Amino acid sequence: MAVSATGEVTAARQGRGRRIILWRHGQTSWNVERRFQGTTDVELSETGVAQARRAARLLASLKPDAIVSSDLERAANTAAELAALTGLEVSRAEGLRETYAGVWQGLTHEEIIARYGDEYAAWKRGEPVRRGGGELESEVADRAAPIVLGHADKLPDDGTLVVVSHGGTIRTTIGRLLGLEARHWESLGGLSNCCWSVLGEGARGWRLLEHNAGTLPEPVLGDDD
Repeated sequence: MAVSATGEVTAARQGRGRRIILWRHGQTSWNVERRFQGTTDVELSETGVAQARRAARLLASLKPDAIVSSDLERAANTAAELAALTGLEVSRAEGLRETYAGVWQGLTHEEIIARYGDEYAAWKRGEPVRRGGGELESEVADRAAPIVLGHADKLPDDGTLVVVSHGGTIRTTIGRLLGLEARHWESLGGLSNCCWSVLGEGARGWRLLEHNAGTLPEPVLGDDD
């Protein structure tokens, strides 16, 4: 798959069977405090490390072929737990960082609503908003989706890529890879810490197979198999 200059996802080859696992980092103290992290480099908490180790044991059983991670420590240290079990090297990419949100960063959810309520409401309505003077969601997808697709293109036809990133970046990347309009990306629910979503390559492009999963997938049994 490839992303065109206009941001549209187009078929680049006829391979089938590849999977992309988009894995959110473990918990941080700012997550617990409901502080907007963005590009602030906050480390994993003890709980976050334990979450990463548990999830890594599950994901290692899927025998991934490659791991790429945001270069922020909370994501890179999550990825390191999977690397330790699989022997794979982790490629770090700045383009997989969380959304830069300017003056929102470091503020709690309540503080953002109190100070920037109109801006927050517009964002939730799906309007293009530079939260805190930062990035548009479409700009996050512009930088993250090509990195994911570039690594996916290096996989064997039945290969699996694990992408370790952040909730907002993962959501916008999934939206872009599925070809959804940006105003509909909010319809994809958030990811819990150390949970993941799975995209599979089908006849008409990438499909969302799982979302916000924390256990190994069960086969789809039914007419939509």
